[in-house]
Order: sequence, then C-alpha cells, then structure tokens
Amino acid sequence: MTDWRRIFSLREAGVYYALLLLLGVLAALAAARGLPLYLSGQNLGNIAYQASLVGIMGVAMTVMLITGAFDLSVASVAALAAAVLVGLAGQIGFVPAAFAALAVAATIGLINGAIVQFVGINAFIVTLGTLTAVRGLVLILTDGRSLMVEQPQVLAQMLAFESTRVPLFWPLLALGAALVVLGLAKRRPFVAVGGAVLGALALVAGAGFNVAAPVVYLAGFTALLWFVLGFTVIGRRLYAVGGNPEAARLSGINVHAYRLGAFVLSSVAAGFAGVLFGCRLGAINPTALQGTELTVIAAAILGGTSLFGGAGSVVKTVVGALLLFTLTNGFNILNLGANYQGLIEGIVVVAAAAIYTLGAERRRARPAASEPTPVEVAA
Repeated sequence: MTDWRRIFSLREAGVYYALLLLLGVLAALAAARGLPLYLSGQNLGNIAYQASLVGIMGVAMTVMLITGAFDLSVASVAALAAAVLVGLAGQIGFVPAAFAALAVAATIGLINGAIVQFVGINAFIVTLGTLTAVRGLVLILTDGRSLMVEQPQVLAQMLAFESTRVPLFWPLLALGAALVVLGLAKRRPFVAVGGAVLGALALVAGAGFNVAAPVVYLAGFTALLWFVLGFTVIGRRLYAVGGNPEAARLSGINVHAYRLGAFVLSSVAAGFAGVLFGCRLGAINPTALQGTELTVIAAAILGGTSLFGGAGSVVKTVVGALLLFTLTNGFNILNLGANYQGLIEGIVVVAAAAIYTLGAERRRARPAASEPTPVEVAA
C-alpha cells in the first residue's frame, strides 16, 4: 500500500515545496514592485544557468555521500581543470586540452580514493588536505596571475561549447508527459508530479524558452545517474555500500571498488565543471571557484542527502542547487542587499537539515512504538 503521507511529507518533498514557494514569493514581490515578469523564460533560464556548475558537482557529490564518503576538494579540482584547459588550449587545441583537464581531475580522484580506501585515513581529512594542495597547484600553474586564451579560433570553440543556446520548450513538454506516464504506470507519484511540474514550467516559460548548453549537460548527467541509482544493480549496490558497508562486503559487493569509483566520478564531474568554467570566461585566476565546495555540499544537504551514507537523490540535489541560486537571483533582481544573502542561505540550509533530521528520528521511532509488548506477545 502506498504511503502517501510519507511521500508528500516535508522530509520527502520539502525541497520541492521550498523551491515552488520561493518562486511564487519572488514573483509576487517583483509584480508588487512593478518589475518585469519574474517567471519569464529568460529569468528561469538564467537561474538554471547559474546553478549548472554547482549542480553538476552536486550530483556527483550525492553519489559520493550515498557511499558514505566525502569530498571537500571538488572546487579546487574544478579550478585546476580550468587552469589546465586555459593553459594548454592555445598550444594543443581545445579538445585535447579538455581531455587533459579531465585526466588530471580523474587522477586526483583516484589518489583521494586510494588513500581513503587502502591507507584508511578519513575522507574528510584526505580531501581537506587535497583541497589545499590542489589549490597550491593552481597557484603554481598560473604563477599567481590570471591566464587567458588569446587565440581567437580556440576561444570561439570554447565559447561555442559553453554558451550555445538550446531550445527546450518542446523537449520539456515531451519529457514532462513521459514522466507523468512513467510515474502513473510504475506508481511513483514523485515522478508523475515532477513531470507535471516540468510541463507547467515549460508552458510558463513559453515557446521561445531556451537555455545555455551547461543546463543541458546538467540535465543529461542527472538523468543518467538517476537511472543508474534507481533502476540498476550498480545503484542498489551503491546504496548498500553506504547503508551498511560490512553487510555489503559480506554479500559479495566490492566496497573498495564502489567507493573508489565514487571518488573518481566526483573529481571527473568537478573537472568537467572546471572545463565549462574555463570556457565561460576564456580565462582563469588563482582564486577561481574558491569556497564553491560549501555550496555544492549545501545543495546536497538541501536535497536530503544523508551525510552518513545510504540515502540521497540526485534530482533533489539539483533542486537544492536551484533553490540556492533562486535566492541569489531574487536578491539581485529585487535589490534586497547582498549583506543578508549569506545569512538567509545559511538559515535555509540549517532549517532543511533540521527538518530532515527530525523526520528521520520520527520514522525510526514509529516502528519501535508499534512493536508489541511482551504481554501482547504472550496473549
């Protein structure tokens, strides 16, 4: 029997409610102040574009957290990948430079995973050290100054890869309809509701709705990992590794391999985000993306991903990233003052964590309360 109360509870659907509520409040405030339509296709596309890089890293971070590990180095790895790309693109071309950047990022993920899994040092400590060390590599590669691509042809290729506009009205409508049908057929209400929301957003945005390429990359990456986590053996094993590593090991799952793979995935995703960042500006400075790792983790927390492993949703993480950047976008458009932005974002993250924690405690307490007493058993 479907537990509708649990499915639509704050713990399960809170991040969706929060995003829709925030969009509604900001739209009302914009209308009250006589500002242009807040829920326009252009503004919604801008929010998605601003959230795309954090979303890509956040989706991979969710897989990492599901396995029970942690990665603080993603922003530094992204900055290093951007530095490698910008430094090499003018010499060897955009495509080889991009692959070199991804290879460097994958190597760092492999080193992180190997140290954590085979040496036994806590992932928090290892990736905190990697964060600092990789940022030092960025300083070395850039020599403490900004680098830029000077060849016009290479720069044009980079901008085309990152800034091409993709029409999304009809694809969103088709995807929304497909998700509604799939959700109803598989009795997955969230999938059906998500499809309905996608269709509604497409209709609100209008037939001319288009987004920059990074939004499409984020959507494709999220869809791929959503399918893997929800419908494949690999996904079930990832959850098992995070939920109970010893039980997973005894059942024949190679815990080390799955966690090592999660580290590599996290770093490669960060490297790809760094490539997009380098393409976006055609340049890189030594402090680029500093502090972004905290935003990535905040997006995962807002999406309800457990820091203790075994639970998480890549779709909710993307919604969490959209929520954070909707706040930023709203502050900018309404001119509410950036001084309060960090304070409100921090309160939102803490409130979300509190809701998820209290919800988890109630769920654990409920079965215990329903257990029969010894007298009932004897009777």
